[in-house]
Amino acid sequence: MTRTILITGANGGLGTAVVKKFLDENYKVIAVDHSGSHLGFASNHPQFELHAVNLASEPESDTFVKEAISLYKKIDSALLLVGGFAMGDIAATDGEALKKMFSVNFETAYYMARPLFQHMMENGYGRIVLVGARPALQPEAGKNMIAYALSKSLLIKLADLLNESAKGKNVVVSVIAPSTIDTPLNRKEMPKADFSKWVSPAQIADVLEFICSGKSDPLRGPLYKVYGDA
Repeated sequence: MTRTILITGANGGLGTAVVKKFLDENYKVIAVDHSGSHLGFASNHPQFELHAVNLASEPESDTFVKEAISLYKKIDSALLLVGGFAMGDIAATDGEALKKMFSVNFETAYYMARPLFQHMMENGYGRIVLVGARPALQPEAGKNMIAYALSKSLLIKLADLLNESAKGKNVVVSVIAPSTIDTPLNRKEMPKADFSKWVSPAQIADVLEFICSGKSDPLRGPLYKVYGDA
């Protein structure tokens, strides 16, 4: 049976590898991003579709999810990969910086997770994956990126709250917390780093497929520290 998965941030450095992995594993992929410039390999795939959705808009996100549910009847999994990054210690982080990170990291996930979680609870099955970050777990790593770390920590707390609500149901919200992901953008921004220690998008895609495949079914409330050697 083909499983249906929704992937936001599908055109990003991580999302592109994730889309490829799930198509290779015979999932029906409902991809969400503003463009498909890196998704040409999937454009003619019979189990791939790409949608442009303003994930910062709750009404637009809610409508999109409900239309997808109406069309496919069941969304088995959702990988909510959209996010952004910003440096800044407490002195450099004003309210505007907080709001920006809160919007791009938390609200874009929450507006999708809310209707998806309710749908999965009604079906008695579902997997949602949120993207945390090591700075949200380790104060020494987060002290110079306050807004980013705070926004990511909210996703970890959201997973805890939803998993508590899902007790007794086969619905699980997982969090992956990568270290530095080996993407072209990160290489450009940190040219002197040791890229061999970073975690690759393909490695993260493998973890995500494990979560959604059924192999992780005994786990509840998992937090995956995908650090590699970084």
